[in-house]
Parts: sequence; structure tokens; C-alpha cells
Amino acid sequence: MPNPVTRRGRKNRANAAAQPDANPPVWPGVVGGRFKPLSDDEVALVENATLDLLETLGLSQATEAMIDKVTAAGGRVTDDKRLLFPRKLVRETIANARRDFTLCGQTPEHDLRIEGARVHMSTGGAAPGVFDLDTGVYRDSSLQDLYDAARITDRMENIHHFSRSVVARDLPDNAAMDINTAYACLMGTSKHVSISITEPANVADVAALCYRIAGGEAAFRARPFLTVMVCHVVPPMRFAEEACDVLDAAILAGFPVQLISAGQAGATSPATIAGSLAQAVAETLAGLVFARLVDPEVRAIFAPKPLVADLRTGSMSGGGGEQAILMAGAAQMGRHWNLPTSSIAGITDAKTLDAQYGSEKALAVTMAAHAGANLITQAAGMMSSLLGVSHAAYVADNDMLGNILRTVRGIEATPENVAADVIAGVCRGEGHYLGQQHTFERMKADYFYPNVGDRRAPGDWEADGAHPVGDAAGDRAKEILTSHFPAHIDDDTDRALRARFDIRLSRKQIGRAS
Repeated sequence: MPNPVTRRGRKNRANAAAQPDANPPVWPGVVGGRFKPLSDDEVALVENATLDLLETLGLSQATEAMIDKVTAAGGRVTDDKRLLFPRKLVRETIANARRDFTLCGQTPEHDLRIEGARVHMSTGGAAPGVFDLDTGVYRDSSLQDLYDAARITDRMENIHHFSRSVVARDLPDNAAMDINTAYACLMGTSKHVSISITEPANVADVAALCYRIAGGEAAFRARPFLTVMVCHVVPPMRFAEEACDVLDAAILAGFPVQLISAGQAGATSPATIAGSLAQAVAETLAGLVFARLVDPEVRAIFAPKPLVADLRTGSMSGGGGEQAILMAGAAQMGRHWNLPTSSIAGITDAKTLDAQYGSEKALAVTMAAHAGANLITQAAGMMSSLLGVSHAAYVADNDMLGNILRTVRGIEATPENVAADVIAGVCRGEGHYLGQQHTFERMKADYFYPNVGDRRAPGDWEADGAHPVGDAAGDRAKEILTSHFPAHIDDDTDRALRARFDIRLSRKQIGRAS
């Protein structure tokens, strides 16, 4: 016979969940950093190895601007044209780098405070493909897909930041792709946006677009709402010359920058986890040295993002435990120096929203979050080893990220939370906690409730069609795409942008009158 308290609890929970004030709480910036996969001795070993690599091996293919700045600060160029970074310079860079700054939204409620071990969740990737919401078939990604991804992210409370997730393969050249990528992302969400810029010559136009949206260059520099992601190296230990020029131009234009090294273990970085980590950290620190020589006040994010390969085939394999622990280690190195840090996590190898997808993504994102990465990219939407994006997955992942953030928030054992007085009162009274004011208050403050995750009894779920979570997520994504057209950028500004730039999304596509 069912327990009457249990039955009453189910009814009360259902009624409470239906109330408007019982929506899931949002915890952007919850503090992580308790998980430390490296021991203190291992951290010291990685640190010393990176400093040795920078001082004695250095990096090849440095640009003239980089050579001039680094040698003026004490570096030197070897006979085989490798740029060396002395220990003293690297340590001074780490010591003096900006640690606390805001990644601004276009609207202040989406500002992200980057400090300490505060954790924020992000999309990311440069996928060439999309899993079509209607057909379920993998196809080439388009500018519309990018705008749609931004719109869905705009409605997901546990995805705090939008990083460009797909490549607009329907655009003819890099200049058109760069300006339209920035436009689609910024029009699709008022959250902070990150994009890549392919060529140095295109930085000025992207900057002009941002200045116009902000209301002027000074306004954007005061509250920059777009970060430029730069893979400034071509591992192993080589600079990407054109990307370094992009980095230089982006910093001077007032953009925050994310400094990315993304070698692949066993191919462009050592096969060992520790070796891959040490190389990526060294390459990223080299970029940080240059960035601060361009502008000592640069908002720079330390982003060593080494990837893992399946060494049986050589193909990238982002869903394994090796990738998860590697990203947690990279986050720990960032926390060791207290640098603003981004980790890549959630790049599952699964091709659809199945058990493999959920287990691989949750493992990697959880570890990076608990290790204290400030910005976890690829945490939502990405699948198929970075080759594909699913719009439905953004919705499903929003639930996953809410649950992960709840674990990072922790138990919070305080005298009030231990609630000994409540326990005593219940034991002397009704014998259960269902009617307690304490329960009502804390159910809203302490618990995360999924939006599409199903917690009904099996019979209720079966009676409603027995739909898997992917179906519910897909339905929600379609609902958003048919109804949500953000209007934080007004019509006059949009028309001014179209008058100056070759904008490929039509007014109709962004939900505006022609």
C-alpha cells in the first residue's frame, strides 16, 4: 500500500512545480576549484616544464611585431629563428595579468564576472554541420543555423555565454563570413559573444559593427560585449602568423581575447596527458606574454585546450576520460596562477542525443566545472567530435548544465542549512517536512528543476507517449525558433548596419518588418 506521505509529497511537488515562482534558480558564477587532479608536486612539475620550454626551446614563426616586443622585454631569437621567452618575463606576465574583469552582455543582466574560480557555461565550436531539427539528417551548416543557435541560447538560463558554434558554409569568402558571423551572434542573443576572425584585415569591420551597436567606440571599449578567440599557435610550439596579427589588431581595437592552444595528443602534442598539458600551457603563456606587451590592460583569457585522439585511428576523440581529465588539469593550472581560464569540455563523440552523449558530456563538463574553469566552452549543443551541432541539444544540455552547476554550488553546510531546530520541531510534531515553511522556502532556493528532463512516474510517461528527452528538447527548440526574435538591437541600428555592411540575414529572417 502506498505511503500516504509519499503520495501527498508527489502531489505537493507537482503543485509547487506549476507555480511561477518555483522556476529553476540560475547560478552563473558559482565558485568551483575544489577538484584538483594534479598534486602540488605535479603542478610544480608542469609549471617548471612549461617555463623551461619557453626559455630554452621557444616558438618558431613569430611575427616581426612579436619579435620586436618580446626581445625589447628581454627575450631573444635563436640562430634557427625560435623566439625564446625568459623565465623572468613569463613570471612577470603571470603576476601582472588582469584577473578580475567583466565579460559584458549587450544588456547588463547578462554580465559575467570573471574572477577566482567562478564558473560559467558556454557554447562553442566551429562545426561544419548541423543535425536538422525536422529531418534528423546531418547537413552543411549555414548562417541561419548560427543565428538560430544564438536565439536558443538566449533563452537558456544555464548557458551563460554564446561562443560561435557553427561555420556559415553558405558564405562565399572570409570577409563576408567574419562580419556576418558577428552580426548573427550579436543579433541572436544579448549575452556575451565570442567569435573568431579569420584575417587581420577583417578586424576593423567587426570592430566598427560592435562600435555602432554599442553607440560609439568609447562605449564599446568601456563595456565590450564580444570576445575574439585566437588560436595563436600551430602546435607543436609554432606561432600562427596570421592569427597573431589578428590578435594584435583585436587587442588594439578594444576586444577581450581568448588565447587558445589546441594541439591533439599523439599528433601535434605528446601522447601522454601530462605532456600534452605542459605543451598547451607553454603555448598559451607565450600568447599571454605577447598580448600584455600589446596592451598591459588587455582582458585576456588563458585557454589551453589540448584535444585527445583515438590513437588506433588518429581521429579526434573528445568524449573519453582522457579528454575530461586533461581539461580539468588545464583548469587547475589556470587556478594555480589565478588567471581567467577557459576549458573545452562536452565535445562528445556521440552522433545523437543518446546515452553516450549524456555520459560523455556530463563527465567532461562536471570535471572542468569542479576544477574551476571560468568559462567552459563546447558545454552545450556540440556533438560528433566537433563536427556537428544539434539545436535540440542546447535545450537538453541546459538541464544538464543546471544540474552540474548545482553540484558545484555544493552542500553549503551552515548552522542554518543543517536545520537542527527544524528537525527537532518536525520530530515533535507532524513527523514529516512537507508542510514546513522551511521546506517551501528552500525548495525554491536550493533545488534545480529540469525543464525537459522527465521526472514523472513510468505510467504517466507512457500514457503521454513515452517520448525520450530528445523529442521534448526538439519540440522546445522549434517553439523558440518560431517565436523568439530578440529585439535588444533596435531597428534604426539594424538599418544602419545594413547600410554599411553586407549583411546576409534578411530583415524577415530576424523577425523584423522589411
